[in-house]
Amino acid sequence: MNGGSMDSLFDALPTNKYEPLPVRMRPTELDHLYGQEQAVGKGTFLRAMVEKDTIPSMLFYGPCGTGKTTLAGIIAKMSNSHFVNLNATNAGIGELRNIIEDARKRVRSLQQRTILFLDEIHRFNKSQQDVLLPCVEDGTIILIGATTENPFFEVNRPLLSRLRLITLEALTPKAISQILKRALTDSEVGLGARNLQVKDELLEDIGIFVNGDGRMALNILEQAAAMVHDGEEITLEILEKVVGRRIYTYDKKGDSHYDTISAFIKSMRGSDVQATLHYLARMIEAGEDPNFIARRIVICAAEDIGLADPQALILANAAAQAAHMVGFPEARIILSEAACYVALAPKSNSAYLGIDAAIFDVRHKDCGQVPDHLRDSHYSGASKLGHGLTYKYAHNYPNGYVKQQYLPDPLIHAEYYKGVDRGVEHNLLKDWNDRRKDK
Repeated sequence: MNGGSMDSLFDALPTNKYEPLPVRMRPTELDHLYGQEQAVGKGTFLRAMVEKDTIPSMLFYGPCGTGKTTLAGIIAKMSNSHFVNLNATNAGIGELRNIIEDARKRVRSLQQRTILFLDEIHRFNKSQQDVLLPCVEDGTIILIGATTENPFFEVNRPLLSRLRLITLEALTPKAISQILKRALTDSEVGLGARNLQVKDELLEDIGIFVNGDGRMALNILEQAAAMVHDGEEITLEILEKVVGRRIYTYDKKGDSHYDTISAFIKSMRGSDVQATLHYLARMIEAGEDPNFIARRIVICAAEDIGLADPQALILANAAAQAAHMVGFPEARIILSEAACYVALAPKSNSAYLGIDAAIFDVRHKDCGQVPDHLRDSHYSGASKLGHGLTYKYAHNYPNGYVKQQYLPDPLIHAEYYKGVDRGVEHNLLKDWNDRRKDK
């Protein structure tokens, strides 16, 4: 929608029964923005600014379907502002200049502010973003930008510094369920007059399936409703006919959730890449949080691969960051790459066992004092205490190694690390042993 005014979007309740359900159910008040209580709930910065009619220019950052456009329209309506809705993909500098000029005239003649909602603001180039700077700075327009991309990477720094960042979270299954319940009970603009029956559990299943996209959830509900008569029940079978495939979900607090995660981790540890991908697919289809999956891969890379391939932890951590940044559906590719690498990599738990053994001694044994020659000697008076006096600097010796006592006296013979002669760790052990020969 380009150049659309508030009159067409938010000024009155829609009456066109042929409008899609997501359009008809578009919230017209802040309390109906389910799942965004952290951004617009009572006591939040944004809510206070709207209620006091002191609206700053802002940037809404969040995934698709979280209500960015809707929130901008509600703010415009509550503040009695002129609302202009633009998409950065097809808005030119000429159109921007016309909007800015119109905004100046409105302020002078009508004493009315203009809210410019600019969707996908990250697609604006630097020169386009620069056009907005002066009028945002002097208050000619209130700019509300929206983006699904990290604004610190994609939005021009000078413009970003003039915008208040508001983060909108991906809608939880519970929030989606609330949205769908409102649609099912609202007789004026929703499906309330049809008295349709839907189990609460199924509404949450839809919420899990759409992975936070409220618009998609309402579309699915509308299509499912078209397949039943008034007063009938919408079942899982009907939903699966609508989406064209099985809706696989599990209770995230139940056994199935933990069983699937357990099988995923054990498959990676056991180097079965086929099973790894199967359980990864199960979790993705069940609507598992990509960040949760990524954390399990990172842990497995450290615990089960360790020194056999230290690169695995680097790759897993990079995958976790990338999956968080892009989200589903693309995150499935990133998670698959990391999970496959972890499954295929050589395995060693030597670092994991080593630290646990060392922690056990620290907790349960008298470990003694740090040897004098290893103590901090970078302060006046240290030498008088004998600290650091006999320390041997390893780099001054052949192979960068010299034999000296490092462990405290009570633990002088302790062995925590027991190397695994496998993968990269094989080379590490060989080099370590070679450097210590004849010492």
